[in-house]
Amino acid sequence: MSEAVVPPGGRTAPAVDIVIVNWNAGRHLRACLRSIVEADRSRLPVARVVVVDNASVDGSPDALATPGIPLDVVRNARNVGFAAACNQGAALCDSGLLLFLNPDTEIYPDALRVLGEFLQTPDAASYGIFGALMVDEEGRPRISCSRFPSLRIYVGKMTGLDRLAPSLFPPHHLRPREMPRSGPVDQVIGACFLVRRTLFDALRGFDERYFLYLEEVDFALRARQAGLPSCHVHQARVFHAEEVSSSQLGAWRHYLMLCSRTRYAFAHWTRPEAWMLTALSLSVEPVARLAAAVLRGQRADVRANLAVQWRFLRWLGEHGRPGAREAVTSMGPAF
Repeated sequence: MSEAVVPPGGRTAPAVDIVIVNWNAGRHLRACLRSIVEADRSRLPVARVVVVDNASVDGSPDALATPGIPLDVVRNARNVGFAAACNQGAALCDSGLLLFLNPDTEIYPDALRVLGEFLQTPDAASYGIFGALMVDEEGRPRISCSRFPSLRIYVGKMTGLDRLAPSLFPPHHLRPREMPRSGPVDQVIGACFLVRRTLFDALRGFDERYFLYLEEVDFALRARQAGLPSCHVHQARVFHAEEVSSSQLGAWRHYLMLCSRTRYAFAHWTRPEAWMLTALSLSVEPVARLAAAVLRGQRADVRANLAVQWRFLRWLGEHGRPGAREAVTSMGPAF
């Protein structure tokens, strides 16, 4: 176990290991590492950085460096998925805290200090997961926290009712103005996800059935059920470029979301609710997406959406019990 550090002032500062899962993040990965090296680590010392590369082809994992901080780079021969790669990285760590960062993030110089100071307050003992305020290039707040998904939330998103009647169909993500200060939330987004190592081990890490999307939501819900909910730390700021890696998937991002949210529903909702979501995913949603593509005159999007829907149908046929605990080990031939 990495030793804690006693900073000026005499209070013990916990140590953290940072895990970054990379897939073709290009220059963003180096910028992320540089921000860690340049950060004020006096209240949250970084014991180790682990980069797990999921078979990138852009050269992004080459010649990485974190001067003054031990660095491990793990190169997977194939893309094993985000959750599995996070668990790989965590297995190489031994500090009391784990910080999962997206490669398209850059932590502000004072972010680790702010998080470390908050962790030493009495209030922090009530939480198991901590997140920061995501901001854009201009420092304007971005999505940092979310509600736990529900059938009502997904119906609103599919139909647009979350914009027309948000009081009845609340959006999945909390808008920045809804979270103006630090406090408890259902879930902090996975781009900056700080978790106690004891909790991570007790929950056996991220569920590797989730190839991409909702793995951190599933973990946060299980953590809350274990009595250690999530906390948004508003003063800790992190720049998030957003979707640098996932945008490379194009329409297939929706396929991965369909699979993940179906798994989540069958794992955490009642069976009628889960089957209702599945029915809507096969009827209302694809019709809306196809209609939008037709109205935009984008034939390629029409074909891509049809291919995604067909692949999702095949996936449902292959996984008759979406809540069963089999591991997803590759993206499959479509990718």
